Amino acid sequence: MYNSEQLIIPEHSLDRDCTTLSRHVLQQFQSFSPEAQDLSAIMSRIALAAKLISRRLSRAGLMAGVLGFTGEVNVQGESVKKMDVYANEVFISVFKQSGLVCRLASEEMENPYYIPENCPIGRYSLLYDPIDGSSNVDINLNIGSIFSIRQQQGEDLDGQASDLLQDGRQQIAAGYILYGPATILVYSLGHGVHSFILDPSLGEFILSQENIKIPEHGPVYSTNEGNFWQWEEPFREYTRYVHRHEGYTARYSGALVGDIHRILMQGGVFLYPGTVKKPEGKLRLLYETAPLAFLIDQAGGRASDGTRNLLDIVPDKLHMRTPLIIGSTEDVKLVESFIQDWKRRGQEIAVPVHS
Repeated sequence: MYNSEQLIIPEHSLDRDCTTLSRHVLQQFQSFSPEAQDLSAIMSRIALAAKLISRRLSRAGLMAGVLGFTGEVNVQGESVKKMDVYANEVFISVFKQSGLVCRLASEEMENPYYIPENCPIGRYSLLYDPIDGSSNVDINLNIGSIFSIRQQQGEDLDGQASDLLQDGRQQIAAGYILYGPATILVYSLGHGVHSFILDPSLGEFILSQENIKIPEHGPVYSTNEGNFWQWEEPFREYTRYVHRHEGYTARYSGALVGDIHRILMQGGVFLYPGTVKKPEGKLRLLYETAPLAFLIDQAGGRASDGTRNLLDIVPDKLHMRTPLIIGSTEDVKLVESFIQDWKRRGQEIAVPVHS
């Protein structure tokens, strides 16, 4: 027989344990307005997709037909993995007949996917990368999903979702899911960055950390140095700089979400430059770099393509690519300074000096 006076549960602890993702969204709005309820429902559907993908990944090695390549090539010219296809279909399935989202756009699909039954009332669009870092799936390393929510503008008469070709500041919300030892969902509605952990016993994402702030400077630099000789000179100069100075540590997993999560928590910079042959880079603006830029900006960090704030870039097509420099403000500015110096030196050489 227990004494009820011995059972002391701190009120703040109980409250946090009860703060689910959908409840937290409503708290962000501080209302039960139609917009708040819609976005809470959309986030709940994204969470459902995350649970389904997480469950599939946890059993991937035990199930036939889950790992490996399909033999197909996507619109990006990349080999498609079976988990890419599965995750893309999961996002579509959870939003069908939801009345929430009219269009879904993914890097796995050449054109947006329309849900006609939702379009009369669903005025939102979901843009997403269903599986980021899919090369890690077969070797059981971290992977992730990235998402962005935008409001539909106009009637989309051309069926090409051209109204999505707007800068990143038009995003209503953005976030990512990290599938690792725990499944973590990080999101922002433009009011700070918040982290949730999936509790398998409850089947709910529970609030883990609110109002995350990225350090102004951090020790981590994350980049694929295997591409060193394909980069333009300022990125090679920056890499030589961190090699010569104490206090830096290299961390690169091959999964964008995992590397960004480390940077968000510990500070530092993630680099995915373009190359001399492909200066536009590899990462997609609408599905990867703009959503992550939205998050990092909300956490007090900075995101750039080297010369422009990523949130200011207006894409000219749905699958536009950009270089990415993202992380702690001081570290991103340091990388940008190498680019600016390199351009200035180039201009000085180009202008003849008359005696």
